[in-house]
Amino acid sequence: MIQKPSAGDASELEWVKSSYSSSGDGNDCVEVAAVLDAVHVRDSKNAHGPRLALAPTSWAAFVPYVAGA
Repeated sequence: MIQKPSAGDASELEWVKSSYSSSGDGNDCVEVAAVLDAVHVRDSKNAHGPRLALAPTSWAAFVPYVAGA
């Protein structure tokens, strides 16, 4: 995990909601924002709350794991 996000303020990031987040009740919302050297992850219900910043290689290893591959 990256200690300091390189993209600066979270408002500068272009957040994309996961297509798997909408279960109909609006309670499972994950958003990601990719920049050159990090992939940021946050809970869309708490946009100003904590977020993760992962190295692109870590994100690439994580996605197949959660997808069940």
